[in-house]
Amino acid sequence: MTTQVSDVRLTQYAAGGGCACKVPPGELERVLADLPGGRAGGTGVGDLVVGLEHGDDGAAVRIDEGPDGRAVIATADFFTPVVDDAYDWGRIAAANALSDVYAMGGEPLLAINLLAWPREKIPFELAAEVLRGGADVCREAGTHLAGGHSIDDPEPKYGLAVTGFGRADGLLRNDAATAGSALTLTKPLGLGVLNNRHKATGERFEQAVATMTSLNRDASRAAVAAGIRAATDVTGFGLLGHLYKLARASGVTAVVDAAAVPYLDGARESYAAGYVPGGSRRNLDWVRPHLDSSLDEDELVLLADAQTSGGLLVAGELPGHPVVGELVPAGDFPLVVR
Repeated sequence: MTTQVSDVRLTQYAAGGGCACKVPPGELERVLADLPGGRAGGTGVGDLVVGLEHGDDGAAVRIDEGPDGRAVIATADFFTPVVDDAYDWGRIAAANALSDVYAMGGEPLLAINLLAWPREKIPFELAAEVLRGGADVCREAGTHLAGGHSIDDPEPKYGLAVTGFGRADGLLRNDAATAGSALTLTKPLGLGVLNNRHKATGERFEQAVATMTSLNRDASRAAVAAGIRAATDVTGFGLLGHLYKLARASGVTAVVDAAAVPYLDGARESYAAGYVPGGSRRNLDWVRPHLDSSLDEDELVLLADAQTSGGLLVAGELPGHPVVGELVPAGDFPLVVR
């Protein structure tokens, strides 16, 4: 019997979903530690100014001299379906990939599609809808989308490779945060548990889709205009995982005020009902040895919840967004949650 497009639930064709299907952070760091090259160094034209040392959101190469000299920013991001609607999945994946450039204080210029599709299982008309969603978000961002690469694959996957530009000496980086800075979060948490519930039940959460398809462009531009130097986006490693990387790279301690962290409607209820991605618990296990907190396990898992196309976590204040903590001089632990 021929599968009808309207009957397809894309999330059922993937073992994971969205950024929650990332390789666990601890495993990834062990592999990357043994790779040659990829280390930043030098200040001249052609030098790598951001490499793989600190887990930044993209790599950057200086292409111009002087204090206002530009850097090329390059990144790639793709994942399995996080929602059943093909068009929405395309929009979410594109916004998420573009976010890596915004998280570094850059402007995306060019993107190319990355598509894997089980042609014998899912009608290819749905792949066209995925690509249409990605194209619409790139159009909103003012980013050229041209070509790409596709393969036949048992699991559907989609994303973008993105090239952008930023000021080489003004990039937002993991290693540039300073003690005394506020911590600002530009999107609420809870995407992981809501997406997990959607996959299990088919319930649609409009607030989650709206959050995941919202570009981080305006927050990035505001951070750069304010002279902020450190930021990251909150995706598969959760708030605690990405904040740990930033605090470790910058040699500071991050203090999180858990009561100030915003959550999407329905997130806590979904967590209480058991809809927790495995990646969220792995995130907490990774940061636990570096964490000082008396909060209960449930609260910590939510803070480590694996996000897809989440917001920016900025070392500085951005008007209109909540301050969720502060950076202080390095102490016994790089992460403190109270």
